[in-house]
Amino acid sequence: MKQYQAVIFDLDGTLLNTLTDLWQAVHYITEKYGYPERSPREVRAALGNGLEQLLRLSLPELTEPRFQALLGEFREYYVAHCNEATAPYPGILELLGELKQRGLALAIVSNKAQPAVTALCQQYFSAYIQTAIGESRQVKRKPAPDTVLLALRQLGVQRQQAVYVGDSEVDSQTARNAGLDCFLVSWGFRDRQELEKLPRTRLVDRPEEIAKLV
Repeated sequence: MKQYQAVIFDLDGTLLNTLTDLWQAVHYITEKYGYPERSPREVRAALGNGLEQLLRLSLPELTEPRFQALLGEFREYYVAHCNEATAPYPGILELLGELKQRGLALAIVSNKAQPAVTALCQQYFSAYIQTAIGESRQVKRKPAPDTVLLALRQLGVQRQQAVYVGDSEVDSQTARNAGLDCFLVSWGFRDRQELEKLPRTRLVDRPEEIAKLV
């Protein structure tokens, strides 16, 4: 079995169940401005490519100035309300504690906006995670490899020594683009049947399986 020195985690749908708070942010915009309602399942399917893409998929086609105005309000609302129903999935804190105790370097790489990533990491994972990188203008978001490669540089670990853990096709593509092995979790924002179709990934159904694999 391959021995890793670092594990890089996606955030939404992998470490944290953020669906309710994300859906509430979409609901806030659609209700306030009279756009069609989106169900939690529709929002779940639209997750993985950042807040901007989530809102684009949740609204009817709009002029770009109008969309950008709503996007600013959407981001502001979500950052202010990103931790109302959000919580780690069962077994995640125990997993992170074990990995840290074993000396592995741990990071988060997410397409969530950097302020929300920072706030949620400080709230839940500050005792375990060494670096947490979110969406910003300074680096290309997933599935580009840039955020993963930045995390590896900050950890001081080579890509051959790291594995990326996520919950979607975006995470699978990100790992391939960055040259990392990939584990995909079945408890997140995609159905297991969808994940089984993705190439070069290993599926895990419980957090403790990750501890065994690394």
